[in-house]
Amino acid sequence: MPMTTALRLCPDAICIKGRMERYAEKSREVMGIISSFAPGFLQVSIDEAFLDLTGMERIYPLPGKAAKLLKERILSETGLTVSIGVAPSRFIAKLASDYRKPDGLTIVPRGKEEIFVDMVGLRKLWGIGDSMLRALESRGIRSTERLRTYSEDELNRMFGASSGSYLYKVSRGIDPGIYQGETKSRSISTERTYYPDLFSADAVEDAILEMSEEVMFRAFDEKKIPRTVSIKLRYGDFTTITAQTTPSCAIYSSMDVYRIAKDLFFSRWKGEGIRLIGVALQGIYDGDDIEQGEFFREREIKERELEKTILELGRNGNKVMRLRHLEDPRH
Repeated sequence: MPMTTALRLCPDAICIKGRMERYAEKSREVMGIISSFAPGFLQVSIDEAFLDLTGMERIYPLPGKAAKLLKERILSETGLTVSIGVAPSRFIAKLASDYRKPDGLTIVPRGKEEIFVDMVGLRKLWGIGDSMLRALESRGIRSTERLRTYSEDELNRMFGASSGSYLYKVSRGIDPGIYQGETKSRSISTERTYYPDLFSADAVEDAILEMSEEVMFRAFDEKKIPRTVSIKLRYGDFTTITAQTTPSCAIYSSMDVYRIAKDLFFSRWKGEGIRLIGVALQGIYDGDDIEQGEFFREREIKERELEKTILELGRNGNKVMRLRHLEDPRH
């Protein structure tokens, strides 16, 4: 939940900032191992990725065995455990990866998607929040089996086209297209899903700043420079809005990303409840230094060097954070 909500519920809580720099470093190690298994690799956040084994049957005739080997290698090389879901689609794979956390491995064979969705249950089905559950329960729908008794047209009439279509698909184990990025695209992205929906502008700014730091620190680690920033906004009714912009100059710091992403977001947000926020860097090219001809950008140079220092300090076990992260929403 957003920090503002947590502190309202528990005003005496002691807040400890996570070490994003260290997370980014370990993420890079884990993602490097995953991406080496097959070319069809898509990272969607600092701790989540998809691996497409299509066409790799000669190397990995049994996907479950490949997943077990991957878990063993990640543990051996990084000391970290991971949970993996093996399934015919990204949607079912995501549900499967959550099914036996922590350190889990769940395999859903093709043709068994509906059975697995029923095992997960309506309440834990990805994308169905408290408000949707209440709406479903008010109509006597308390299980995926019951939800499947309705046609897509009936669900569209009850919940609107976006939500109705989503409910129809997920109750049948059909991937509704939750992650549509191409596996070979060059981008660095992350996103957050909120239950209940997010309404606070301050919480939105905090989330965008955190995600801006996450994607930019990953860019630092990979020695990449982005040209484009994009945002994703999804409302509680599953209506999704995306926007992007390519400034005249390259993007060199997380504060560059934050300023651009925040402007994109607030120019499109209508104040309605937010189900998901995403931030992505695109148009990425190799590089680690300010381009020639851009040395007049004194502020950007200082911010970039500051953030590189923060990243290095974090790797050495030090705790450094921006002032905004220290602000207490209770005051």
